[in-house]
Amino acid sequence: MEVASLVLPVFAIIVTGWLAGELGYLSRSLADALVHFAYNVAMPALLIVTIAQEPARNLLEWRFLLAFGGGSLICFVLVFLAVRTGGKHDLASSTIQGMAAAMTNTGFVALPILHAIYGQPAVLPAAVATVFVAAVMFPVTVILLERGAHGPARSAGLAKQILLNPMVLSTLIGLVWAVTGLPIPAAVAAYLNMIAAALTPCALFAIGLGLSVEGLRSSLGTSFALAAVKLVVMPLIVYGLCVITALNPLYTVAAVICAAVPTAKTVYVLAHEHKVEEKLVAATVSITTMLSVATLLVALYLLSGLATSTR
Repeated sequence: MEVASLVLPVFAIIVTGWLAGELGYLSRSLADALVHFAYNVAMPALLIVTIAQEPARNLLEWRFLLAFGGGSLICFVLVFLAVRTGGKHDLASSTIQGMAAAMTNTGFVALPILHAIYGQPAVLPAAVATVFVAAVMFPVTVILLERGAHGPARSAGLAKQILLNPMVLSTLIGLVWAVTGLPIPAAVAAYLNMIAAALTPCALFAIGLGLSVEGLRSSLGTSFALAAVKLVVMPLIVYGLCVITALNPLYTVAAVICAAVPTAKTVYVLAHEHKVEEKLVAATVSITTMLSVATLLVALYLLSGLATSTR
């Protein structure tokens, strides 16, 4: 029930956005403005406040990073290569499809689930997973998307585009602040958190608002394939890496649950901003969100033996 109560409202916001567009209550063109706000304002605020408030030493749990981070990157590379070698998709399209199968919604789904079930000790690994997604997965995506858009010849211009990208710039600011070890002033943290709080409703509503039945149908087969990788293959790979690295039980549970949650809604923000596979990503976020209610319950049940040793 804890899983359903956390995941179903996420799906409900997507459905609300879809109904608003389908019934003509709001213009579908408003989805662009919502995504631009999420990409350029809300997401940078979230990245800064998330990374900067995490002590640098906590980001160096190498077994957890190898298991969760390694599993994320393995799934991305597998899907990226499978799509790219097919010859029908360019670098940007292959990148977005890979991230749709590998970039996970740790901050808004995994972290509250782990906190609700296992308490405060499970928050740290979930926070580390969130920082990994922000500090590694986002920049990798942006670099590949920018390279796909501008090509390898404009290396100086490309470097500038990447460094000035709101995702990359805010990640760097957060990392520098974390390394200094200085606390964020309370008023600044409150300000950033207020802006960051707008990300979830804006991004999810925009996904639904921009989603048409025709677009969903046209992407259904590929979306289910990406969802299978995200919700089944990735957790299995991460669990295997946990066993290989002899990760402790609590961190193993956290790593697998972080891998088993839906595709991050920010993949859609990136896809929309770069005009790449928007319908496919919107469908994948919707499908993984809906199916994850069942797959997360299965994962939690299978991990229940480990979970008893974490208490």
